[in-house]
Amino acid sequence: MRPRPRIPCLPAWLLLASAGLWLAPSAWAQDGAALRARQSELRSALADSAFGRPLLLESVQRGDRLSGEIHAVIAQPFALAAPALQSQQAWCDILMLHLNVKHCLALGSGADRRLQIAIGRKHEQPVEDAFDLGLGYRILTSQPDYLALRLEAAEGPLGTRDFRLMLELAPLAEGGSFLRLNYSYRHGLAARLALQGYLATLGRDKVGFSVVARKADGSPVYIEGLRGAVERNTLRYYLAVEAYLDALALPASQRTERRLQAWFDATERHARQLHELDRDDYLAMKRRELARLAADRAAAN
Repeated sequence: MRPRPRIPCLPAWLLLASAGLWLAPSAWAQDGAALRARQSELRSALADSAFGRPLLLESVQRGDRLSGEIHAVIAQPFALAAPALQSQQAWCDILMLHLNVKHCLALGSGADRRLQIAIGRKHEQPVEDAFDLGLGYRILTSQPDYLALRLEAAEGPLGTRDFRLMLELAPLAEGGSFLRLNYSYRHGLAARLALQGYLATLGRDKVGFSVVARKADGSPVYIEGLRGAVERNTLRYYLAVEAYLDALALPASQRTERRLQAWFDATERHARQLHELDRDDYLAMKRRELARLAADRAAAN
């Protein structure tokens, strides 16, 4: 990838902000028992989830920090999911499912492991025109019954900072695993105004998932604005993790295509919030991006 400016044009920044890649820290479970205790606390809410499955999504805005978080029961056993998610390359495969992620290289080793990603428009775009973001990759804890990891960047464009993606995973006695995924970032005035400007124009019809009111006929009124943007992308990235894990049962040669199709189908189940491209357009774009990425990796090796 050729060097690109550190400060992108405004549209690239808006996509980067709404891509939900920046996450702020919150309390860790610290071990498998604590995370399973959290699942027990949420058992009733998970059973009564508006998503029709054991998945909860919430967002919080405190001062200059914006975050989204998912708790979910997944079908994959911990013995399968945990080793897979500890792979640095796996996170490139996961992130590349997102519309706005155009390139991803797993670089470095040891404490210097990182993902170099390129963020662009939701449509076709030369990777040279995208914005480079380096994400530090850290496995915080890897135990027989608990995994904790994070991707992080200290600074981003237009005064944003403290970008983090955090994941925790623990096995459940009844089978499957309990997963927690958290995204957040801090924003300055310029960043906030830029994203609010987008949400007032091109993104004015966008909503999240939290129900903030009911209309006279009982239909829901969904949250909008900054929290709505974080909620949309929190779910997009959770669905990418899910699509990645679901495809592990297939032969390696079939996994990439299955992940692309599964991710798109999953987002379309929430078309009110997540629809951006038609299926054929998404698949064609991603196939080209992945082919370009494979060529770049081969050249690097």
